[in-house]
Amino acid sequence: MNKQSKTKIDERMLTAHFSLREMCASGTAIRLGIENVPDEAVIKRLQQLCEHVLEPLRQRFGVIRITSGYRCERLNRAVGGVKNSQHLRGEAADIHVSDIEVGRKMFRFIKENLEFDQLLFEHIRENGVCWLHVSYRNPSPFLPMKANRRQAIDNYVAPPKAEELKWEY
Repeated sequence: MNKQSKTKIDERMLTAHFSLREMCASGTAIRLGIENVPDEAVIKRLQQLCEHVLEPLRQRFGVIRITSGYRCERLNRAVGGVKNSQHLRGEAADIHVSDIEVGRKMFRFIKENLEFDQLLFEHIRENGVCWLHVSYRNPSPFLPMKANRRQAIDNYVAPPKAEELKWEY
């Protein structure tokens, strides 16, 4: 992909408040020289995640900061993501949480009001850093196994390598 088309994609708005650039931003990718650019199928899934989860969350809580959205395979390995991470498919985002109380309110709002696949209130035991991981799959009448599971875990201890994830934005 040439520089001009990459810049054009980076500026694309997926929804009123979320850009492709924001959903692909990564300090680790910059530091390691990883080109974290999704294909059109991934971009469509990112847009669906924004439409069905992130925009309603923003409307309820105001500005939210995505710390990790799409990750190419190389970036996912670099940050210690699991091999089948929904970040690889553009189906997941990690959301910065300013404090536990706000995080719990966001978690409850998503769980009670929005369609989602997986919702984790994650934290690192050693330092107390916390964030929300949320994913969304576009339901398909042809693939019932790919429907949203609505799996919610409100006290998920992140693996040790996740320390690097907090620096993704």
